[in-house]
Amino acid sequence: MDDLSCKKTEGSRAGGLPACEGANLLGLRHLGFGVGLRTQHFPYLMNTPDWGVDWFEIISENFIGNSGYARHVLDRVRANKPIVMHGVSMNIGSSDPLDENYLAQLKQLAHEIEPEWVSDHLCWTGVMGINSHDLLPMPLTEESLKHVSSRVQQVQDFLGRPLVLENPSTYLEFVASHYTEWDFLSELVKQTGCGLLLDVNNVYVSAHNHGYDPALYIEGLPHDSIVQMHLAGPTDVGDCLIDTHDQPVPEAVWQLYAQAQGLTGGTSTLLEWDANIPEFPDLVAELNKARGVLVGDMPENAALHTSPDGMPVSAPLAR
Repeated sequence: MDDLSCKKTEGSRAGGLPACEGANLLGLRHLGFGVGLRTQHFPYLMNTPDWGVDWFEIISENFIGNSGYARHVLDRVRANKPIVMHGVSMNIGSSDPLDENYLAQLKQLAHEIEPEWVSDHLCWTGVMGINSHDLLPMPLTEESLKHVSSRVQQVQDFLGRPLVLENPSTYLEFVASHYTEWDFLSELVKQTGCGLLLDVNNVYVSAHNHGYDPALYIEGLPHDSIVQMHLAGPTDVGDCLIDTHDQPVPEAVWQLYAQAQGLTGGTSTLLEWDANIPEFPDLVAELNKARGVLVGDMPENAALHTSPDGMPVSAPLAR
């Protein structure tokens, strides 16, 4: 496999990390390799000087209006490493009006912690004021494209920065859809100038569940608008894959990740792990496999775990 490592450029405000030359049109920096900031790791992060990661992603909702210990930890982390805000409540695909109060709180948090970018999901999470507490797929039609494009532009104007949107994992498709998801995302980028967060695991999960080729999905995206990638491990429940974020990254996802990194020329990588969370050094060890992939070292023992028959599996909302 070719060496996919990237050229170094000037470091960031927070920590002096040598960033990589980004190929994305938004001008957002290549941050390197990061993990999610999770409560279980707070003691380790507060008591250990060398974390072994380049940056952190926070779940925005966990820190909106939070001035307690979690914010204290975040302030320590962001004094040393770049931070990205990743939300789960924008509800960008809903028919409900945009939540102006939520957006105001999001903007205030961004003002306070100065993230590298702000992201959420191409999905809807509720309607008629009812929150589903899940990331639900949209019908991929001209009407929904026009609707969500207008809302993305409103959000970007309000926040004063580009919005980065993630492809969701999906378990159903709409009969009315006439776009593929990758074509829908491509059109959305053209119309709004938003960035893309390519969740490689979600591509793998959705492709498996709906019977399409995940490599074609990745090939079909506008690669110069991809500013971040997610990696995670799903669970095989027999008739479908569930995006559980509770195990190591499987071999098939590593293969797709290598493809995506080659097409983008190098993009910030984030390892997600939201259930059965390992100790921080073990998390870093899994993240370091991504570093290896970029120089041609493909993990050999990345098997996909299955769920015992009859055991319910829930996907974490914090994607």
